[in-house]
Amino acid sequence: MTLKKYKFNYYLNVNINKPLILFLHGFMGNINEFDEAIELLAEDFSYLTLDLPGHGKTQVLGSDEYYKIEPTAQAIINLLDELKIDKCHLIGYSMGGRLALYLTLHFPERFIKVVLESASPGLATEPDRLERVRRDAQIARKLSRSIIQTDFATFLSNWYSQPIFGSIKNHPEFERLLENRLQNHLTELTKSLQFMGTGNQPSLWEKLKDNTTPLLLVAGENDQKFRDINTEIANICKLAQLKVISNTAHNIHFENPVEFVQNIKDFFNKQ
Repeated sequence: MTLKKYKFNYYLNVNINKPLILFLHGFMGNINEFDEAIELLAEDFSYLTLDLPGHGKTQVLGSDEYYKIEPTAQAIINLLDELKIDKCHLIGYSMGGRLALYLTLHFPERFIKVVLESASPGLATEPDRLERVRRDAQIARKLSRSIIQTDFATFLSNWYSQPIFGSIKNHPEFERLLENRLQNHLTELTKSLQFMGTGNQPSLWEKLKDNTTPLLLVAGENDQKFRDINTEIANICKLAQLKVISNTAHNIHFENPVEFVQNIKDFFNKQ
């Protein structure tokens, strides 16, 4: 669907009289990010998945500014309007979790309950944001130098060696995850990292205290960095609850989809 500066690739599955969930994938993910979780949820929920700007088959038709979180969030609201979706549940992972939190705090009337998986409100101080922009620019340069597919595969192997991902490379389905990531276009990923990276995102820490939407914060037992961030969010945000999933790191829905989905069902179905 073409909306002003975007041409969105999305998939909408409507299960009559079942509540709808909007899924937002993480960096280097795509429309298929949550397939396993969706399979476990499909009997009880409708769902909408999409490729975010810089990923999959979605196209940014405007300038590079349209890769940023603010216009992306507005475009998603416009997409919901076009699809006549007034309110829905929302699930976001990592980068998609940061976007989901932005949507929740700026468009609270559109979301019933929200799940944030391994997400953050951004960086609180200007020096931290500037340092992150510098680091992301370095990573973007590495990505842009990945001329052939084997270079990209090497980049991915290094990416998933980061401590937040724990032992994900030992997962029996890790090669399938890599194949999924390899479907993206390097130039587009570079723009996403440059313009929607954590350093370029406006800090949401100050807005947390004003949140009016029930939040489930999901963090992996082996992802200490995001356990700490989400503990802090839960302490600030009265309507937020934290669930730590055992034997997982950053990518919880991939490492343990069954427990991930059970927590979602418990949260969404609770009156």
